[in-house]
Amino acid sequence: MTPALRERFERLALRLHELETSLADPQLLADIDRWRRVAREQAEAAQVVQTFRRYEQRERDLDSARELQADPEMAEMAAEEAAAAEADLQRLQAELQLALLPRDPDDERNAFLEIRAGTGGDESALFAGDLARLYLRFCERRGWRTEVMSESPAELGGFKELVLRVEGERVYESLRFESGGHRVQRVPATESQGRIHTSACTVAVLPEPDAAEEIVLNPAELRIDTFRASGAGGQHVNKTDSAIRITHLPTGLVAECQDDRSQHRNKAKAMAVLQARLRDKERSERQAKEAATRKGLVGSGDRSDRIRTYNFPQGRVTDHRINLTLYKLDRVMEGELDDLVDALRAARAAEQLATLESGQ
Repeated sequence: MTPALRERFERLALRLHELETSLADPQLLADIDRWRRVAREQAEAAQVVQTFRRYEQRERDLDSARELQADPEMAEMAAEEAAAAEADLQRLQAELQLALLPRDPDDERNAFLEIRAGTGGDESALFAGDLARLYLRFCERRGWRTEVMSESPAELGGFKELVLRVEGERVYESLRFESGGHRVQRVPATESQGRIHTSACTVAVLPEPDAAEEIVLNPAELRIDTFRASGAGGQHVNKTDSAIRITHLPTGLVAECQDDRSQHRNKAKAMAVLQARLRDKERSERQAKEAATRKGLVGSGDRSDRIRTYNFPQGRVTDHRINLTLYKLDRVMEGELDDLVDALRAARAAEQLATLESGQ
């Protein structure tokens, strides 16, 4: 381990002491949100420092074993202990390097998940409906809560657009890699000749900002329109203009909500979505500048990127960012995204680790 790495872990040990002192302060309990943040940071730091102390102990064990190898009677046993210590040191160093990877504070946030039909007409809208079902099943498997913020159903089924709010533990960390273009290859139900068609949808995943980090919006820069919510008719058809559409005039970004019968609640939901879109726009522009000189391993999240192909005739799904193909499309469409999510997170970690090592 390099001296620079050791110094970073010793600094973290000092930080751990500061956090433990803060948690013992009764005044901290007065602000429960701050207490939770400090407690989370303390738990993460404690785990890393504990691993570092185990690493140091195994270094001492290795030194002792090597000294014992000079004794003919102890040489064989000492060689075995040295080999075990070396293996443990390699494993612990790998764990410590991963622990040093930069954390995105957005990873722990809830998220807005937006699905939009793209090229392909009715088939694209149907596929948008399939993607919505996929993500809802995935969220259900994770124990996350979902809420429809706005939807625009298509005439033949599926959606022209659907916006969901997903709430749970580390939602954005798992869903962040879904942003981009999703392509489907299959025989549409309306195809009489049995020909395979290709259509596409776009998915955008936006971290939900904290109230303290929301962008301050100038009311003069907002156009708020009310309209009658669309529906399937019947007794629940909306007879009042409760649906809300908010346009941010400087950027042209639009958010709408018609899910609730209350105009006030619809306005609050639409404003939350608009805040997330504006924050994501600022984030994307900042990241584009920062990433101008390096190639991103798992993509930039550009909505025009074709990140994944779902080939129904061959039963396969391919993620083009990491060249991963799985022949389990039926299970993926039922919400079993874990293999793809885990592979993408591992690829991101490998890229971060390479950057960390090259910078030492």
